[in-house]
Amino acid sequence: MARKILITGGAGFIGINVAAYYIKRGAEIIIFDNLSRRGADLNLKWLREQGNFNFVKGDVTDYKKIVSVFKKDKNINVVFHEAAQTAVTTSVKNPRQDFNDNALGTFNLLEALRNFSPKTILIYASTNKVYGDLKDIPLKEDKKRYTFKDLRYKKGISEKQLLDFHSPYSCSKGAADQYVRDYARIFGLRTVVFRQSCIYGPRQFGVEDQGWTAWFIIASLLGKPLTIYGDGKQVRDLLYIDDLISAYDLVIKNIDKTSGQIYNIGGGYKNTLSLLELIDYLKNFGPKIKYSFSKVRAGDQKIFISDNSRAKKHFGWSPKVSIDEGIKNLYSWISENINEIKAFYNQ
Repeated sequence: MARKILITGGAGFIGINVAAYYIKRGAEIIIFDNLSRRGADLNLKWLREQGNFNFVKGDVTDYKKIVSVFKKDKNINVVFHEAAQTAVTTSVKNPRQDFNDNALGTFNLLEALRNFSPKTILIYASTNKVYGDLKDIPLKEDKKRYTFKDLRYKKGISEKQLLDFHSPYSCSKGAADQYVRDYARIFGLRTVVFRQSCIYGPRQFGVEDQGWTAWFIIASLLGKPLTIYGDGKQVRDLLYIDDLISAYDLVIKNIDKTSGQIYNIGGGYKNTLSLLELIDYLKNFGPKIKYSFSKVRAGDQKIFISDNSRAKKHFGWSPKVSIDEGIKNLYSWISENINEIKAFYNQ
C-alpha cells in the first residue's frame, strides 16, 4: 500500500520538495497550507506538473480544520510539520502571531494526532535557533569568518548543547520542539525533532530575513543591494535540500529507534560559509554584489555548525552534496527560472 503523507506548510520551499520526492515514489500526498507566504501559488503550480496530490487550504492555528483532515483520512502514515513563521525579525515585530503560528500551531497538530491518529509518525522541522546566540562559546575572529577556539566543538554543536531561547521566534520554535519531544514520552506518539541548519536548494524564493543563500544569488542576478546584519563573518553550515529529504526518509525507515529523539541536522564542518565568503564565492558566477552593513540582529549566532554524529549513529545519515555542487545547482535553477523569480518579487 502506498504511503499517505500529510505536509503542513506544504506549499513552502521544504514542503514542496518533500512532496515532489514522495509523489515520484507513489505516495499519496496531502498539502495543508494557508497560502499566506508569497510564492505558494507558484510552488503549487509547479507541483501539479510533478504529479497528483490533494490540497487542503487551512491554518495550523485552527484546531478544528486540522482535525477535519484526520477525520477524513484515517490512514495518514507520516506528517511532515513544516508550517511555521520562519523569521526572527517578523517574530520581534509581531510576537503574538509568531507564537500562534509556531507554538500553538504545533500544539494543535500534536493534539489532533493524540486524539485521532496516534500511530502516525510526526517529523517536526525545528531550528538551531533553540540554542540561542551561543555567546558563551569562545571564538576566534579571522579575516572573513569566526571559528571555534575550543576543541570540544571540533565536530560542531551537538544535541547536548543547552537550550537558550533568544528572540520570540526561538521561544516559539523551542516550545514546540519540546512539546513534540514530550508527546512521545508522555503519550507514546511517534515523533522526531530535526533541529535544522540552513537548508537551501531549488524552489527557494529567498528573502532578506529567511533563505539567505538563495537570496544572495537572487540579489546578485537582479541587481538588488544586500544588507549584511553584523560584520558578515557569521558562519553557517549549509544543507542541500536533497540531503535533508534523505534524512527524513531514513529516520522514518528507522522509526523504532528514532521515535522520541532529537537530531541536529545540517551540512556539518565540510559545508560551511560565512556571509562574506558566500559573497566572494558568487563573484565566480555573475555580477558583483552590492552590499552594506547594519547592526546585528537579536539572537544572531556568530557561528553555528551542526554536529551530525547522532544522526549518523542512529540512522546512518550524513550529507552527500557539497557546497560547490549545491550552490551551482541552486544558481542554475535561479538562472533558468529568472522570469518566475521576478514574478515572485513583483507579487
